[in-house]
Amino acid sequence: MDFDLAFTTSTLVAFTMGLFSSLHCIGMCGSIIGTLTLSLSPDIRNNKIKLVPFVLNYNIGRVTSYTIAGILVGIIQTLITMPMGEVNGHRFLQLLSAVIMTGAGLYLGGWFPRFAYIEKIGVRFWKIIEPWGRKLIPVKNLKQAFLFGMVWGWLPCGLVYSALALAAAAGNISQSALTMLFFGLGTLPAVMGLGIMTGLLARLSKMPRFKQIIGLFMIALALLAALPWLNPMAITIHHMASH
Repeated sequence: MDFDLAFTTSTLVAFTMGLFSSLHCIGMCGSIIGTLTLSLSPDIRNNKIKLVPFVLNYNIGRVTSYTIAGILVGIIQTLITMPMGEVNGHRFLQLLSAVIMTGAGLYLGGWFPRFAYIEKIGVRFWKIIEPWGRKLIPVKNLKQAFLFGMVWGWLPCGLVYSALALAAAAGNISQSALTMLFFGLGTLPAVMGLGIMTGLLARLSKMPRFKQIIGLFMIALALLAALPWLNPMAITIHHMASH
């Protein structure tokens, strides 16, 4: 019997992170989708059947950028673990991931607002690509909506960076990419504006007690990332043949 040290970077955990982090991002992403919607012709904007494909393509582009970021983090993870050794390197990234996730949990709970300063990491890169997003406005077709989403997927966001920290401890490039893919999928219910789900998340996002619960949940995930042997689901049992 041993422990699967990569368990806490599973796609299920990443999806859950995305779902609850959207409580924070719903305002920011909502305004971006508002910009996309207002740039469309009235014929599309006022017809939900025509509007949904544009919003969907925007989100596919955004999640695609998250996945690409996951691949890049996976490559960096490989470069870091090479000189340190696979075991030591992976352990270092696990602990780093746990620290960043703890900061995100404290931020979501309202206890550590300065965590938002982590967003400064990507500001310089964002200033380079943001003008390309503006060139796509007004959005006239689905391809433009997809590219618009790809650009805005790189918008500096502390909670996205937390997911990237999680992806960095995934163990390999493909798993890092999958981690970010499922994180992005977790954000879709809120960002896609799916009726009842959006209204519910909007109401919950205004409840301090609920935000604190989600913050504690994130901290619990961080604890499991740092100490995977505390998680019984991370146990792998090997059956040895008797001689």
